Order: sequence, then C-alpha cells, then structure tokens
Amino acid sequence: MLIHTNRRGLLIGGGAIAVSALAAPTVVAQPVRTVRIGVLTDMAGPYAGNTGMGSVVGAKLAAEDFMAANPGFRVEVIQADFQNKPDIGLATAREWLDRQGVDAILDVPVSSVALAIGGLTKEKDKVALFTGPATAALTGANCGPNHVHWTYDTWSLAAGTGRALVADGADTWFFITADYAFGHALENDTAGFVKEAGGRVLGSVRTPFPGTTDFSSYLVQAQASRAKVIGLANAGSDTVTCLKQAAEFGITRRGTRLAGLLFQITDVHALGLQAAQGLALTEAFYWDMNEGTRAFSARFAPQMNGFKPGMIHAGGYSAVLHYLKARAALGDNASGLAAVNWMKANGTEDPLFGRGTVRADGRKVHDMYLFRVKSPDESKHPWDYYAPVRTIPPEQAFRPMEGGGCALVPA
Repeated sequence: MLIHTNRRGLLIGGGAIAVSALAAPTVVAQPVRTVRIGVLTDMAGPYAGNTGMGSVVGAKLAAEDFMAANPGFRVEVIQADFQNKPDIGLATAREWLDRQGVDAILDVPVSSVALAIGGLTKEKDKVALFTGPATAALTGANCGPNHVHWTYDTWSLAAGTGRALVADGADTWFFITADYAFGHALENDTAGFVKEAGGRVLGSVRTPFPGTTDFSSYLVQAQASRAKVIGLANAGSDTVTCLKQAAEFGITRRGTRLAGLLFQITDVHALGLQAAQGLALTEAFYWDMNEGTRAFSARFAPQMNGFKPGMIHAGGYSAVLHYLKARAALGDNASGLAAVNWMKANGTEDPLFGRGTVRADGRKVHDMYLFRVKSPDESKHPWDYYAPVRTIPPEQAFRPMEGGGCALVPA
C-alpha cells in the first residue's frame, strides 16, 4: 500500500489518518497530594487563650509556608472544640481518623485526652502532634511510636521555675492543683525538684477541673501552711483567677510567693502587669526574642485581634512544619509510623525555635527560657512583658530519656 504525507504532517494511506510523530506530546498534570490536619483544641474554656484559635492560626501559617515551597501539596486544616471533655475529644478524633481523612491531630490541651489519643493514633497508624498537653508521661510510660510531644512538658516547667525559686531561698511549698493528669504531673515533677534541692513540701489541695471558679478556700488553706511558695499546678484562666484572688487577699504582701507553674504570655496579658510583675515563669518561646519570632508574630497578630502568639501557638507552627517535611520526603504512601520515624531521624529547624531534635521517646527538645515578668514602668510598648533571666539548654530543660521509662528507648 502506498503511503505518503501531506503538507500538514499527517500520514495518509488506505483511507486511514494518523498523527505524525512530530506532533506535540500530551502533558499529563501531576496529581496534587493532600494532607489533612485536625486541630483538636479548647475554643471557649480555661485554655482557649493559650491554645484555641491561636493553635489553628499557627497550623495554617505553617501550611501556608509549606505549600509556598511545595506547590504539589495541598494542606487542609480543620478544627474542633472538644470542650475539655475526654469523651468528646476521643469521639472527635476517632471520627476524624475513620471518616474524614485526617492524617495528623494537633494540640489537644488536656493531658488525659492526649494520653487516649496517643493510643488511638497508634491503632489507626496516624500521627498526633501534641503541643498543648503538659504531662511528661507522653514521652515516659505512655510514649508511643505514632506521637511526638512538642513545646514543653511538666518536667521542663518544674526544672525551670522550681529550681529557680528554691535557689532563691523559697524552699517550702504548698500546691493548689487541678485534679486531673496534668495537675498531678506538674505537682509531682515540681515537688521532686524542690526536694532534690533540699526544700520541703508542706501540703497540697486538689481543685475540681473543669468548673472551679472560686479558689478562696484553697488559698486560705495554702496560706495557713505558712509555706514560702504557693505553687499553682493549674493553667490558663484558672491560674489567672487564682492570682487575682490571691491579690485580693493580700497574700503576697505578707511575704508569700506565688508560682504560676504553667503561666504564659496570654495569662500575663489577662492579669495585667500590675498584678503579674515579678513572677518567675518558664516558657519555650517569646514573640520578641529575635527577627524570626517577630516576623511570625507580625503575621499572627492581625488574625488574632492583635494578640501575640504564645509558646503553644508557636509550637503548632513548628510541629506542623516538621511533619509536612516528613510527608514531602516520604511520598504518598507514608504511614503514620514512617512519618514519625522520619521526624525523629531528621533534625528540626524553623524560624521560631531554631534547630532541635525529636528523640527516640518522641520528646522534641530545644532551649527553654526562664523569664521575669516586667513591671509596668519597665514595659516600653504593647506586649513588652518579659525580661530574660537565663537560657536553659536542652540537656537541662528536659528529662533524660533513660529516666522516663519509655519502651521505645534503646536499652
């Protein structure tokens, strides 16, 4: 059969027409890879200021930065308020993992809920990025292969504030403690440092959580102990309320010191410098530390009615960014376990915390900082609240792996 070409480059013969090999190839678009992150947080309760919508914004800013550098990814951030109730928190997490395609759960600012979700993410082979809960058990007896613990924990808070106050002569303590896993852990860890330094614990009292709004009877018991320090093993609006009521009773005027063991910048803002001045506190992040923290805060504040980010909000940015780097490195078939293993094997780096590591027990380690709250006269501009006292290096800030009892730590 005779075949010839016409001027348009088509092969012609026997009535058939085919496209010449010189025609332009078809371009096949690469599929966009989608990652879903669920922020499980407290939107209206005592921890809303330190977590809540700020945790959502931190996650979204990390997703925004990651997608700008990785255009083949779409990162979706969803949110839910679990009302600080374990049943609602666990049910929401299960719904997300089973039916809504969530790959990683972020925040979870109640330790008892976080402990349960750590087991759930192992069962479902997903990831939990714990930035909100405090209990050091998450990297101790309750460590797991599918979760990491970011930002801070009860051990690091106790190591910073507890050691500093005992070294300053405040060697007798009485604790007012939120009656659930976080409060118990914070009291126990701080008491350990007090005793190790030669101090004494004169007593403690447990307050129902959530729901306690009047701390006056507990403060009276604490004052009656004649302890030099009343340690507040609670957080958020509970700590702020304790401090306000202590001021009304004139407790500090009688020489007793108050220690907010988990006291963050939004709490200082709520209390005011007049009442908060002089308090020692330990944090992992301060918005005005360097150019990187200030640049992040400048993006964060307009979305939060001018509020500056706290350490949990910054931790959300840092944790999400490192997790997304793992997803980019591992490809579409990355399991939750594989992602966490990658996060442990590769150093962390971001503009908020600098360089760090995720240890075998799931603890993300970095510097912690001891701050003193400024007086109103010292503060020169809005949110200028902290004076640095000292930097606590990672090896002093976090419990050694061998001391936690985590089964993931090599013998």
